[in-house]
Amino acid sequence: MTEPLPHLPVSQERDPLDGLMELIPTPDEPPRLRADAARNRTRLLEVASRLAGECGAANLTMEGVATAAEVGKGTVFRRFGDRTGLLIALLDHHERELQSAFLTGPPPLGPDAPPTERLKAFGAAVVRHEHAHRDLYLAARAEASRHHTSPATLLRLSHICMLLRRAGARGDIELLAQTLLGYLDITLVDHLMSRRGMTLERLEAGWSDLVGRLVAVE
Repeated sequence: MTEPLPHLPVSQERDPLDGLMELIPTPDEPPRLRADAARNRTRLLEVASRLAGECGAANLTMEGVATAAEVGKGTVFRRFGDRTGLLIALLDHHERELQSAFLTGPPPLGPDAPPTERLKAFGAAVVRHEHAHRDLYLAARAEASRHHTSPATLLRLSHICMLLRRAGARGDIELLAQTLLGYLDITLVDHLMSRRGMTLERLEAGWSDLVGRLVAVE
């Protein structure tokens, strides 16, 4: 028996037919921290961001961050859990920018555009966004199971489900949305660009064509 879709984050424009529950639309947002703890977390992220820029996200370690920040390794683990949690936290700022664009930004990506046009713009925006930050995204996606359940991924899934419904797509909306998300996976995009020689423009055109086929009304 198929398990029900987890409570998903939705935008303020949520479709009443979309039956998805609200969740804070940010990756692994921690509980409200005391001011000093929040400052320490921010400092650790600044150090981690600098190290990632210098040595590459794939080479970023919890020990390295602790040493550079002059704190105990346990402090870094308490703040982020593990290396994947640290990488996801580093992506938070970039992901918030993307979320703001598709939740409240100008059309065609944001509201006030037809759902099919928004879907097409969404795919193009994600491809370019993750390509621009591919080092961090590729490193953070090493543990696929956590990627599929992260709040950021659930927000994207919820957003696509909502647009598919509004565009009149037929069939299992959640599975259609998962199929579309699979197209945007950074590991696939990076492979197609670096090993198959495809351009961002070709990938965007392919996304637009796929969306058109899924929402076509017979």
